[in-house]
Parts: sequence; structure tokens; C-alpha cells
Amino acid sequence: MIGSALAGLAVAGAGLAAHGTWHRNSWIFGRALTHLPGPGDVVAITFDDGPNPHATPRILDVLRREEVPATFFVLGRHAERWPQLVRRMADEGHQLGNHGYWHRKLHRRSPAYVRDDLTRGTEEICRASGLTALRHFRAPHGFRNPWVTPIARSLGQQTVGWSLGVWDSARPGADEIARRALDGLHAGSILLLHDGDGYDADGDRLQTAEALPMIIDGLRARGFRFTTLPDRPSD
Repeated sequence: MIGSALAGLAVAGAGLAAHGTWHRNSWIFGRALTHLPGPGDVVAITFDDGPNPHATPRILDVLRREEVPATFFVLGRHAERWPQLVRRMADEGHQLGNHGYWHRKLHRRSPAYVRDDLTRGTEEICRASGLTALRHFRAPHGFRNPWVTPIARSLGQQTVGWSLGVWDSARPGADEIARRALDGLHAGSILLLHDGDGYDADGDRLQTAEALPMIIDGLRARGFRFTTLPDRPSD
């Protein structure tokens, strides 16, 4: 009986560890921001993996024309390559967050590696944008281990998950990207889109750029407003 109980505890522990590692909104290894706080028909549009020399300018053009603020989780190595696009994000009033430097999955990385990746990403994004600090961090793919969120917190960055991902990176077509977003979003949602490719710096994200006006128009028709993430210290 004792052996069965211990085996059950081991299985439960493994299940919790898996949840903390793989689920982008898990609380096991530290809380993540998963939705917008408070009432109101608001949504936050966020972009990962940029900047990208082809898609990011088009996305920024749409956001400027529609007067929609967004949050960009920038890769440090892409900021280093295209600093003018990162500066444009900041200059046009968008919120910038840290996506690390390399876009390597962090759940199997050492504390030293995680700290170096997050710190280096922050430095390059701030250098390109002119900002002095970043308040938010999103792990590549949302994968974490016990020290990712504490290290982000030590840098003053709140870990962010997302409410809805629409797999736009698989390039299912602009109409399908927009349909998935409009079908899945609700008040307080944090939408994950991609203006870049974490593995191919020149990767094609033009379908996301093409889908963005449809998403904005569809949400406005339903009475939604747009905002960025709450700018407050990590919990």
C-alpha cells in the first residue's frame, strides 16, 4: 500500500512538472499573465519573434493607420540586426517585451544560460529601441522550468502567457488566421500572433500582416477596444 501511494505521488509530481514545463499559462513554476485584468471589452494583440524586414513594417503600417496599440515580444538577435524597426515600434507608441536573445527553448537550460539569454535580449532590445527597461517577458513557445520566471522577475519583467494562439506561424492563409482569431477572442483576451520567425530571420509572416486588418475590423464590429499589457512590476 505504501509503495502504491509513493508511486501515485511520483506520478502526480511528474504531471505537475509537465504542466509547469509545457503549458504557457501554468502557475507551477511561477505565475504568468494570462489575460487582461479588470472589466471591459478590451483585447491585447501581441506579436512574437520579430522584427522581420518584410512583415513587421506592414504590420506597423496597419497599426498606425488603425491607431491600434500592440505589444511586441522582440528577439534580441533580430533587434541587433534590424534596430530601426525596433526603434519604430517604440517611437510609434507600442509596448516592447523581452523574448530572449536566441529563441531557444528554455525548459532544459541551466540558470546561467537562462539569465544570459534574458539579459542579453533585454540589452539588445533596449539598445535598439532607446528604452531603459522592459517590463514583460515571454518564453519561446511558453516553455519554462523552475528558474525562468524568477530570473525574469529579477530583471523586473513579468512573465506573460497568452489566451489565444491561432497558429499563424503555420501559414494557413490570412482568412483562416483572421477566422481563428475572431472565433476565439473574448473580453480580456491576450492574442498571440507572429511578426517574425524565431528560427529563420527572414521567415515569411506576410499572411499575419494580411490578416491583421481583418482581425481589427472584426473586433471593432463586435465593440472591442485595444490595449497593451498592464505595465506593472512582476508579482
